[in-house]
This record gives sequence, structure tokens and C-alpha cells, in this order.
Amino acid sequence: MHTEPFDEKKDYAPTPFDRRHCEMAARLKEAGLRWFVHPGCFAWDPKGIYFILNMGIFARAMGGIEKVRRKLVWLPTWHQARLLCREYDIPDEAVAAIWSSSVPMGPGDELIALYELLLEKLYERSKGKP
Repeated sequence: MHTEPFDEKKDYAPTPFDRRHCEMAARLKEAGLRWFVHPGCFAWDPKGIYFILNMGIFARAMGGIEKVRRKLVWLPTWHQARLLCREYDIPDEAVAAIWSSSVPMGPGDELIALYELLLEKLYERSKGKP
């Protein structure tokens, strides 16, 4: 079977990760977002975006789980970001407000908005606010 590389002009990306998402995810990491590395996660470094399918193989290739966590930036999917919003006590109303905005959203904008909510909560927690 011959596989062809992903072509962003004709193929539908499974997730809308672009430079904005990577930069926001890096800010989340710097702000203290914890990442429990496991299969099913997307991660980024300047070389590219990775999907972790087999943790053992991926960890060996990267030099161990701790190196994966240190070297790479976790790119939470929309579903993971929603779960994180609940974990960090971000009200559902704040999340719903993303869609009630009068500004049209393009692919990936919703995920950026969720990252922004998480970043705001992480900053609040670092300043001692509940």
C-alpha cells in the first residue's frame, strides 16, 4: 500500500492546529498546564506536530517520558480543552459565550478561544486567585 503525505489544500485535517495553536499551547505550558503524556495526544516542537500513538516507541525515540514532557508542547484537542475547562472550574457559560460572539469564527478559532480561557485561569491561579 502506497501512502501519500497529508496535503492541506485537499485533505481535511483531523484537528485545526496551526502556528497560532502551537504558540498558545506553548504559553499554556509556560503558565503551568500539566501534561500527562499518553497515547492519543498531539504534541509540537519546531520540527513538527506529532500524534502519540504508541507511548513506548515514542518515548524511546524521544529519550524517555520526562524528555517528551520537557521538549514537546502538548496541543490539547477541542475535547481535551473542554475537559480542562471543567477541571479548572471555567463555567460552562464562559465557554458558551465563545459561540454567542457576533464575530464569525473560522476553523480552529473555537479551540484558540478555549486555550485563552484556560490561559486566563492559569494566570489567575498563579496570582493566588481561586
